[in-house]
Amino acid sequence: MTLQIEEQVVRALLAHGRREEPNEACGYLASKDGVICRHFELTNIDAAPDHYSMDPAEQFAAIRQMREEGLQMAAAYHSHPETPARPSVEDIRLANDPEMIYVIVSLMAGVEPIKAYRIHRGEVVDIPFKVLTTAQ
Repeated sequence: MTLQIEEQVVRALLAHGRREEPNEACGYLASKDGVICRHFELTNIDAAPDHYSMDPAEQFAAIRQMREEGLQMAAAYHSHPETPARPSVEDIRLANDPEMIYVIVSLMAGVEPIKAYRIHRGEVVDIPFKVLTTAQ
């Protein structure tokens, strides 16, 4: 399985992460026809630089909006302001949906900015992805 994500979504995730610095940003990614084409920015109610909790009301609203627009939930994302795009010990511990893809956005210089994972019972599996460029 290779995740496909539109380039404009990647840019939006990086911008969201930078706006929330020094805290982690978080949200959902939605797809249509197997391509991630939309992001939903959610509030990190913990307002912390090393962990996040999504606002439950915003989660429900985002899922409802996805359904209304004919989109599918594709992944959850969050940023790491000062560390690489790999799951932290806490990310692994709190990953409770084995079907969920977790996308991590690193704002650290000199590292791969975005990576995707599945996490199940402490096991972390890299999910390859392809960024689709869009004609301007």
